[in-house]
Amino acid sequence: MVFRALVTDRPVGGGVASRVESVDESRLPQGDVLVSVEWTGLNYKDALCLAGQGGLVKTYPHVGGIDFAGRVIESGDARYHPGQAVLLTGWRVGELTWGGFAQRARVKADWLVPLPKRFSSRTAMMLGTAGLAAMLAVNRLQAQGVKAGDGEVLVTGAAGGVGSIAVLLLARLGYRVVAGTGRTERAELLTRLGASRIVGRDELLAGSGKVLGKEIWAGAIDNVGGPLLGEVLKGVRRGGAVAAVGNAGGRNWDASVIPFILRGISLCGIDTVMQPYEARVAAWDRLTTLFVPAAFEPVLTEAGLEDLPGLADRMLKGEVAGRVIVNPRDPST
Repeated sequence: MVFRALVTDRPVGGGVASRVESVDESRLPQGDVLVSVEWTGLNYKDALCLAGQGGLVKTYPHVGGIDFAGRVIESGDARYHPGQAVLLTGWRVGELTWGGFAQRARVKADWLVPLPKRFSSRTAMMLGTAGLAAMLAVNRLQAQGVKAGDGEVLVTGAAGGVGSIAVLLLARLGYRVVAGTGRTERAELLTRLGASRIVGRDELLAGSGKVLGKEIWAGAIDNVGGPLLGEVLKGVRRGGAVAAVGNAGGRNWDASVIPFILRGISLCGIDTVMQPYEARVAAWDRLTTLFVPAAFEPVLTEAGLEDLPGLADRMLKGEVAGRVIVNPRDPST
């Protein structure tokens, strides 16, 4: 069986290049379950892989795509049967092993979860890894005791995939959400998703130089990292919490223990890659009760495999907002 895939390779002379090719099924990696990919997504990590950055891809040629949804073709595991709808996020699929930028994928059964009955494969990829991260972050804030009536909750990088979904989920749960973004032209869309107000990235970064700032945020979901996270921590109210999801703004910041020991705040890391099965299923089940696909369509970009190299370049430059979903089928058929 031959199928379409976006293959990334290292040509002679260095660098990486990606193109859509016809790939024989025999080239797929080993695994228990063969899946017909119906939809996949473009994430920031995917963009790094397509650009050959971050050291995420170890061997070439490579097929990226860290999340996908589709139907089982063949299964050597009793948990899954042909025709069953499934989805995958994480487990370093699309990094260390071939992923969803293809019409077919072969993976370990342990990496899959059943597609929630209330979601189509397209709806699942409207969320994808970004939606899972946002839901896990919201769950973590709530587990830390951040309640809807406690005050404003900040979402940084709010115009991105994780950020925009987090805004929607928090608003649906009754929180007063402040959307922090460097793309203030997206203010109207973020307001429609449920943000009560918008704050610019430069305003968030304009610190006083002190180890503590005014108590502003009951909690925060940070998708940026770097110096911005350091400033956010200074403004978290006593007993509040921050869920750290991303590092597009850098891995390091000038930190102080003072917000933690004088205000008792918590910094919680959110990992989507190695989450256990039960936590994934619980998060996806909760997403079916909170996510409103129609509300998210205006911040959605639909693309084909051929579009991904250009979109990846734009994403790394901060020029892509919302969530990108990908149809791997041949657009001419």
